[in-house]
Amino acid sequence: VQLQASGGGLVQAGGSLRLSCTGSGRAFSTYAVGWFRQAPGKEREFVAAINWSGGDTDYTDSVRGRFTISRDNAKNTVYLQMNSLKPEDTAVYYCALHRYGLGFHEWTQYDYWGQGTQVTVSA
Repeated sequence: VQLQASGGGLVQAGGSLRLSCTGSGRAFSTYAVGWFRQAPGKEREFVAAINWSGGDTDYTDSVRGRFTISRDNAKNTVYLQMNSLKPEDTAVYYCALHRYGLGFHEWTQYDYWGQGTQVTVSA
């Protein structure tokens, strides 16, 4: 399975962006999808995840209430709507697949990765 992340950019604090993660192949719809981010000099951290059907989601505390993850399996795409962005959200954002579902917050637990998209939030 190949993943393509897109939608990053430069935005002012308080603004919004929507990231997309598009996967190849029919298997994409059977995987949970997670979003991670990595800021310069920091470890890759979990942001959000969604199960295969879209019926269950998981967020890290720092983004809950501001970010929303969703998916459209007909389009093999998962979205991350990011609102009320803060400078500390600045990072490269990656999407990844997990075959077993939610509750996995370590990047090493994920099976397939996209190339990342840069999000920069100015103060």
